[in-house]
Amino acid sequence: RILEALKDRELCVCEIVPLVSGEQSNISRHIALLEKYGLVSTRREGVRVLVKASPLAYAIVEKAFEVLKKLVGEQKKRLEEIEGRL
Repeated sequence: RILEALKDRELCVCEIVPLVSGEQSNISRHIALLEKYGLVSTRREGVRVLVKASPLAYAIVEKAFEVLKKLVGEQKKRLEEIEGRL
């Protein structure tokens, strides 16, 4: 949900919290993990921490959805084959 909130924009952590319905401490931890793996970048502007998603993040998410879609299709086909034998 954090990456979805950041799509095409940079937001302050304080702006992300209400968008993803979480507590600021949890959101900050999640952002730290996303930053560790290169999916977001952060910068300070006074007391605010601004967060921006990297293009890599969306490429990874799109690829993951492709793979999941393929797997779901394969599972659906297998279930239909099993149902046909019953």
